[in-house]
Amino acid sequence: MRISLIQMNVSFGQPEENWQRVKERVAQTMAESRPDVVALPEMWNTAYDLPRFESIADRGDLRRKLAELAREHGITLMAGSIGEQDDTGCYNASYIFASDGSELARYRKLHLFRLMGEEKVLKPGGDGRVLFPVGEGRGGVIICYDLRFPEMVRSLALDGAQCLFVPAQWPHPRLNHWRVLNQARAIENQMVVVAVNRVGSDPNNTFCGHSMVIDPWGNILAEAAEGEEILTVDLDLSEVEQVRRKIPVFEDRIPGQYRN
Repeated sequence: MRISLIQMNVSFGQPEENWQRVKERVAQTMAESRPDVVALPEMWNTAYDLPRFESIADRGDLRRKLAELAREHGITLMAGSIGEQDDTGCYNASYIFASDGSELARYRKLHLFRLMGEEKVLKPGGDGRVLFPVGEGRGGVIICYDLRFPEMVRSLALDGAQCLFVPAQWPHPRLNHWRVLNQARAIENQMVVVAVNRVGSDPNNTFCGHSMVIDPWGNILAEAAEGEEILTVDLDLSEVEQVRRKIPVFEDRIPGQYRN
């Protein structure tokens, strides 16, 4: 399975400009690498322009465009996450589309990040854990701040996830946390981690990039710098089961001895 990560700048509060950027980057990626899977960063349509969120968040049109983009290029599209709203409220939501444009999964961010004021505007998702087919295996998705909640990732692994997608807008000065936490989630759950961060700045933050792909041993297979970049990696998810057999962490768990 060939996967491409699109690390890109995001224009603050400019959904149409950001949509055009995504279309161009996906087309560029397909021309250069012909991946099976393309992954985008977090909240790339609106950025964290939360004061204007209700006027700029998607109400369904962008989801239809993303489905068509996946169908047009014949890819599985892990569409990062987008700012959206419906009759129940406003959300930070991740969508995954199959190569025929059908929607494979939706996950709305559960843990809202107070340092960016998410909880003042957005509602936490109630979708629970989501799994979806990716290549010959199963994928799961969390969004940015969720990375700090290892129990959530472990629950995805227990449900069968072999590959974890982490779209993010992770800022400086916490680059070291980003790198270490992604590697830790890969090692402790013996899974592939595909972490896609944005770059650039908004009025309050500068984002650190360093999108990366990590194997089940915790080795970084590819890592971007801090500018716009497209990473492409060939993955074999059968390695996940090989690692889990070699060090049988899941077989040796004693859940009754752990606090919830």
